[in-house]
Amino acid sequence: MKVLVTGATGLIGRQVTGRLRQAGFDMRIASRRPERLQAAGEVFALPGADAPDDAFLALMREVSHVVHCAALNNDRNASDYQAVNATLTARLAKAAAARCGGRFIYLSSIRAVAGPGFSGTINEAMAPAPQCAYGRSKREGEIRLIEAYAGRPDATALRLPPVYGEGMRGNMALMMRLADTALPLPAGVLAGVRSLIASDTAAGAVLHLVSRPGPLHPAYVAGNSVPLAMSEIIAAFRRGFGRPPRLVPMPAMPLRLAARLLGRQASWQALTATQICDPSLLVAEGWMPEADTLGRLEELARKKAAQAR
Repeated sequence: MKVLVTGATGLIGRQVTGRLRQAGFDMRIASRRPERLQAAGEVFALPGADAPDDAFLALMREVSHVVHCAALNNDRNASDYQAVNATLTARLAKAAAARCGGRFIYLSSIRAVAGPGFSGTINEAMAPAPQCAYGRSKREGEIRLIEAYAGRPDATALRLPPVYGEGMRGNMALMMRLADTALPLPAGVLAGVRSLIASDTAAGAVLHLVSRPGPLHPAYVAGNSVPLAMSEIIAAFRRGFGRPPRLVPMPAMPLRLAARLLGRQASWQALTATQICDPSLLVAEGWMPEADTLGRLEELARKKAAQAR
């Protein structure tokens, strides 16, 4: 069987293509940067959101399954997010529903259901309430996917927490850079607990959803088995860099008051929120979440330090 993967140059897409190849699937890759992948086999340019229907239908020829990893997620405007995360998803899903007999796995985000300042547990039963342009575009992509498949149990959105791995960007990369400094950090501010997932673990969840028998649920939430305090994440990175933790036992109250006086309550909530992803549905269907996240974060920082030498 042949699988079409979009976004194969991205943090997760690289891992997805590797895992699917290892599992024996034939691959077709659609990328916005096909020149980077000419040696990767069957590579096509990913049509733009405004391309004609025939361009999307042509991608689906001889394809059984689609894994849609391509997305925008870092500091873009609302129209860009909408074009790539929502409209492009809708065009691909419509073509796949018409031409492919297998599954469509859409890599979504917990931001499709909860904003950065939300504190609580995130699972499939949670009513979506995105709070940012990125989250709204990912939720719109989910809706358009459901519409394209019109009740068929062949398509699902895999909602991911922050993803880490070599080449990561965004907040996880920022935390790693912060850890690679001698700055003392207030432990009280870093008490919020977060679920994470490694890029290869996310790829394993994709392989599981492509391969498992039976109908798919409309959405799944993934995450590591034990959520971590942000202070633990920073400390793990610092161990990898060979640095002491330097977490100062300063209470959060003075900084919370300062954030309120400066009108930065939303930023404070995002920094201190506890967001726990419950992967029970995936686990019940046979998927295994990662268990040694701290060790993997430490090893990631160790590799980063070695590359910088």
